[in-house]
Amino acid sequence: MSAICIENVSKSYGGKVKAVRDVTFSVEEGEVFGLVGPDGAGKSTLFNILTTLLLPDSGNIKMLGMDVIDDYKAVRQIIGYLPGTFSLYPDLSVQENLDFFAVMYKSSIAENMSIIEPIWKQISPFKDRKAGKLSGGMKQKLALCCALIHCPKVLFLDEPTTGVDPVSRKEFWDILKSIRKHGITVVVSTPYMDEATRCDRIAMIQEGKIIGINTPATFIENFKGKLYTFKSEDIFSLLNAMESCPLDCNYYPYGEHCHIAFYDDIATALPQFEKFLSDNNLQHDEIRAIAPSVEDCFIEIVQRDFSH
Repeated sequence: MSAICIENVSKSYGGKVKAVRDVTFSVEEGEVFGLVGPDGAGKSTLFNILTTLLLPDSGNIKMLGMDVIDDYKAVRQIIGYLPGTFSLYPDLSVQENLDFFAVMYKSSIAENMSIIEPIWKQISPFKDRKAGKLSGGMKQKLALCCALIHCPKVLFLDEPTTGVDPVSRKEFWDILKSIRKHGITVVVSTPYMDEATRCDRIAMIQEGKIIGINTPATFIENFKGKLYTFKSEDIFSLLNAMESCPLDCNYYPYGEHCHIAFYDDIATALPQFEKFLSDNNLQHDEIRAIAPSVEDCFIEIVQRDFSH
């Protein structure tokens, strides 16, 4: 039995803004499943529906065999939820927040210490500090601890590392790895494509539609183009000139570099591209082949498949 089964779920706001469009996918028990997409793609709306906070306009959702709409009270007992914004009590201490949520779920810290221990070790030195005075990373760890205090069967994390420093982001994902040992199904949304590689499978979402579901490795294996990177002194002039490039390619800025994927025979495409750059007086460093990332895969799907 799948932990979550979503069929043809849609949601609009005011009848005009289609936040979620005919979404269908399933999440297996014990899986770390990622919902990956940019801001405004529909991730939070879908999470609000899955966690019984919002009713869909249409579609069906089963969670461990229970209907999310009809059995919403029972569903709430088996899920944990960490929303995209800090939602704990800032005037209560770390310890008081944990005690409060333990009482709400008729649980206790001691009862589920085996699950929250990796997090508790990091936040316990600050147990008497007001939650509102914690750093961004510590706030998220406290929120995660509160979401796990009743040992949920399914854990939802809505962009848990947004605004968190790189070190805390890594620590957070290491904690998630320890959580899955307890058989908890984890569904996490993120705008950070590099975090997608930490998931068992990911669903890419754009403008409310699922545009691909697979393992990160399979997405990379299925990348259609031959990907290259190079640096130009004038990236803006380069991008303007690329609009007239006659080759079948996909290009986009990547930091101070330009990534370009060729879909013609590379033996002829690369020399033609170098000539194009020379003809347009575009200075650049070495054009070298690179392996695609999940972000490159997302951009390829959006710009070449989803847009048509």
